[in-house]
Amino acid sequence: MTKTESKHHKFLRILDSVKFHALVMAIGFIMVYPLIWLFASSLKSNDTMFLNTYSLIPIKFDAAVNYLGAWKGVAGVSLLTFLGNSAFVTIVGTIGCVFTSILAAYAFTRVHFRFSRFWFSCVLVTMMIPTQVMVVPQYIILKKMNLIDTRIALILPWFFGGGFFIFLLVQSLKAIPRELDEAAQIDGCGHFRILFNILVPILKPSIVTASIFSFYWIWQDFFQPLIFMSTTSKFTLPLALNMYLDPNSYNNYGSLFAMSVISLLPILIFFIFFQKYLVDGIAMDGIKG
Repeated sequence: MTKTESKHHKFLRILDSVKFHALVMAIGFIMVYPLIWLFASSLKSNDTMFLNTYSLIPIKFDAAVNYLGAWKGVAGVSLLTFLGNSAFVTIVGTIGCVFTSILAAYAFTRVHFRFSRFWFSCVLVTMMIPTQVMVVPQYIILKKMNLIDTRIALILPWFFGGGFFIFLLVQSLKAIPRELDEAAQIDGCGHFRILFNILVPILKPSIVTASIFSFYWIWQDFFQPLIFMSTTSKFTLPLALNMYLDPNSYNNYGSLFAMSVISLLPILIFFIFFQKYLVDGIAMDGIKG
């Protein structure tokens, strides 16, 4: 290969690299643009917000009014109350969901009982049932337990695990050699010690993956709180955001977008802190599969 041809090939490689990175940046910008637009709109005034909806540069800045309005909340309830409700329901619900999913996955993979495959198939079937269908029997049960319009009504359904999380943890547990269990049993360990002292540390990436998805799903859940809750002071953030959109009155879009930005921060922070474990968990499960 001559010197000229070598330079030509090098130029083509650089050109291909530039094209690739430009394409990736363009796709990334398209994906992130709604979030950028949301933040930019939270800085705009209500009277100029929709004069040029595609522009990210506010014609008139009104960030202080929007964020102070969001902090004051809606219907006499402050944003801090809505945040507290969402945080309580999400944290407790995530802990309960992941904990019971771990127990169920251990039972399906390490405990021998009759019709285990049948019950595991039933768990998988629940992944195919829409949430809207499950809400009806949940409402009837919670109504008979006098739990409607309580925070427990939003938490209790998550304490029965999740089909997706059980399936995820079952696949991870199947890849762990049973010799570890047998060695622990020889040392006198019971099921709980085997699970929490030996298997859980190994399952850490998969558990964190389940926790991230569970945290996100509970935090942004709108349908269940809408059905189960009626007292404004007990509303979660998704319901609070919906209260800003009243077709019979003036819509405060500036405060709506400001509250939306604030509501996204916990999810972004949680994802950033645990992103490494999420990638490790997905990669590990992918290799095992």
